[in-house]
Amino acid sequence: MAKRVVALGFFDGIHLGHCALMRRVTELAESLLAQAAAITFDPHPDALTKGAAPKLLSTVADRRGLMQRECGIDEMIVLRFDEAMRTMAPEDFVKDILHTQLQAVYVVCGESFRFGHRGRGNPALLQELCSALGIGCSIISPISKNDGLISSSRIRALVQEGRIQEANALLGHPYCLTGEVIHGQSLGHTLGFPTANFAFPEGLMCPRFGVYVGLAHLESGSYSTVTNIGLRPTVGGTTVSVESWLQGFEGDLYGKTFRLDLLDFLRPEQKFDSLEQLQQQILKDKEEALAYFSK
Repeated sequence: MAKRVVALGFFDGIHLGHCALMRRVTELAESLLAQAAAITFDPHPDALTKGAAPKLLSTVADRRGLMQRECGIDEMIVLRFDEAMRTMAPEDFVKDILHTQLQAVYVVCGESFRFGHRGRGNPALLQELCSALGIGCSIISPISKNDGLISSSRIRALVQEGRIQEANALLGHPYCLTGEVIHGQSLGHTLGFPTANFAFPEGLMCPRFGVYVGLAHLESGSYSTVTNIGLRPTVGGTTVSVESWLQGFEGDLYGKTFRLDLLDFLRPEQKFDSLEQLQQQILKDKEEALAYFSK
């Protein structure tokens, strides 16, 4: 079994602080001729320890992609956070999971990392337990930017307010969503702007309802987009959807999955008195998006 250098955390969103920690992991992995790995948990530990989990920035699949693209991590390991994990002693977590199961030769975590029953395990105990087993251990300090510590909760608040550019500055990459294209009401075709629709991913925190400039990443390439996230009140929508017009794309996307990067917030979602008014506003949104990409 390959030996590993392991990043420990939940890593929602994969922000600049996470990437600094994971860069340490990749450097160590290279010097120790080991796999660069990262642990995450599913579901969020708060679901069991507090009875409710926060709405997240990223799905498990998106976390994996971000770790690879942004941080150079070779392998993401998902640990099921169930009752057995919740009640596991810190000593058993280090011995049975890190040492025996994962063959960790070095672990890296942040100053706020907690593990084991009732969160008894902290970075100091982790270092002590790892040292006894011959495992190296580093603790990484948090990073500050724009007058505050970078954290997933801070970024969630920005996304919820539609402050996407500020959120992206703390993430170090565009906030992204991934979904499978489904059949909608074909309203975009009716209005002359065919769109790709997917349901908002379950368990994620919803950004401010409105229209965004973005980039859609498909197998055939990347396309600038105008994306509406919301309920589509003009046509009586009742569920949150992600509806994107892809500039220059021609073809059938139904059943295919694509990643959408949100780059800027254009305007709040609004209800129009007629489809004609909606059509005119979409034209303005397209012009604004084109202006954004021509800067």
